[in-house]
Amino acid sequence: MNKKSVRSNPHTLGDDIAKKHLHPAKVITLSFIMIIILGTFLLCLPISSRTGEFTGLLDSLFTATTSTCVTGLIVVDTLQHWSFFGQAVILLLIQVGGLGLVSLTTFFFIVLRHKVGISRLNIAQESVGSGTLQTLNSLIKIVVGSTVVIELLGAIVLSTQFIPEYGLKRGIWTAIFTSVSAYCNAGIDVLTNGFKSLSDFSENPIVLITIMLLIVTGGLGFIVFQDLLTYKKRKKLMLHTRTVLFATAVLILFGAIAVFALEYTNNKTIGAMSLPNKIVNSFFQSISYRTAGFCTFNIADMNIVSKTLGCVFMFIGAAPGSTGGGIKITTFMILVMTVVATVKNRSETVLFHRRVDYRVVYKALSIVFLGIVVVCITTGVLLIENSISLVDSVYESVSAFATVGLSTGITPALGSVSKVALIITMLIGRCGIISFFIALTLHEQNNHKNFVIPEGEIIVG
Repeated sequence: MNKKSVRSNPHTLGDDIAKKHLHPAKVITLSFIMIIILGTFLLCLPISSRTGEFTGLLDSLFTATTSTCVTGLIVVDTLQHWSFFGQAVILLLIQVGGLGLVSLTTFFFIVLRHKVGISRLNIAQESVGSGTLQTLNSLIKIVVGSTVVIELLGAIVLSTQFIPEYGLKRGIWTAIFTSVSAYCNAGIDVLTNGFKSLSDFSENPIVLITIMLLIVTGGLGFIVFQDLLTYKKRKKLMLHTRTVLFATAVLILFGAIAVFALEYTNNKTIGAMSLPNKIVNSFFQSISYRTAGFCTFNIADMNIVSKTLGCVFMFIGAAPGSTGGGIKITTFMILVMTVVATVKNRSETVLFHRRVDYRVVYKALSIVFLGIVVVCITTGVLLIENSISLVDSVYESVSAFATVGLSTGITPALGSVSKVALIITMLIGRCGIISFFIALTLHEQNNHKNFVIPEGEIIVG
């Protein structure tokens, strides 16, 4: 009786949204805000801290935001400050934030065979970046299924290294936490006291390579997974998949070469390492730049050119529909090819011998412009309130916007206004800058689509 009632009259989030005429972008943003509020409440509780005392509201809010937005910037040490319960809350926030609340709830509706309304499907489509509703069900299953399998495999491999180091219980927990954090591109860890990240494992290739693979797979995007799994049937890859795979490989290689060359003689970073370890750590840093947030040495010790290059890589980020952030590598590729088209006096952007729709080009340009604006505003706030260098403030701002989490170590000492600015920036970066501003500005559907606006002339360049 109850089951029939649920199927015939499903009272779902999607149906409520349809009645209220909320845009999917607004729902996704609201879902992240709801998770952050809940996480903040749980982290404030005495049970969440090792001392058994209440944690300040701002520190709890910052931690809940950086976890849900899978960023990795922290204001208190994760291992020292938070109890096992607190760490479990953070891990749950990372997992839900990495996959998205809408994706997870839609998955359970599909598995339980409940009716999924068209509104919920539209929202889930926006959440995972799926191009069509027809393939959404299978994509949602791939999202959750691949996540469980990959994170489990990562935890098993990492446990072989962490159990001898930390003992059975802590070793298993550390392996699980690190695997989930790496796959979700969060960069938060419970490895060592202080803000050392993976410094103690900088010469352990098994740990580093495992985490690199987790970061890359999490950053490719679930649409790419689905396309690769169906390649045998279709015998071709989508333009999106080819672009993501190509750009990912090029950026990783170029980043590794740059880090290797720029930091080769820096004894505070990779200078004192053996040649094989220098190579592994250079690749690790290149991959981590792309929204992961782990590091094997103190970022503050890198030279200014390396930090600047890091800002560029962080700003580019990972692939759409992935656990990573940034403006996305597809946006970057479209921007590059648009410049190429302009230089060659072509009227259309072409990518892998395929024309890119002008609306996609406009969206890519808007994302880059708005991203730069957000980073500049956040940087300004940090500079005004704190006595820090321009490079460090830009690095922190880009890291927050791109949901990376790499830091020069200034986060805990920042003023309250700066922390609030970073919280907002992290939320913008995780929701997607276009979706976030749509959520703020959209109140009703546009009724002026049929209006013809007169054309005017303007000179540029």
